[in-house]
Amino acid sequence: MALEVLTKEDLQQFKIELLESIENLLQGKKTEEKLWLRTSEVKELLNISSGTLQNLRINGTLSYSKIGGTLYYNYNDIQKLLMDFKH
Repeated sequence: MALEVLTKEDLQQFKIELLESIENLLQGKKTEEKLWLRTSEVKELLNISSGTLQNLRINGTLSYSKIGGTLYYNYNDIQKLLMDFKH
């Protein structure tokens, strides 16, 4: 059985790669865990203007809920909308 010697540099590199992997996993889950998005988040996610988002609401393409003065959009509805545009 051959033994492999690990250096401090090897461990440091492993640590960096591990932290990057964890960070990437957490970044992907942030959006998935958040069920409701605000207007600014939807505009950024879809890369659209306020007017375009308003048109999507008016013509019923994208449903929303209004709580107080804030509009919220269901993340799953946005995913469906994206899938429809791709096809």
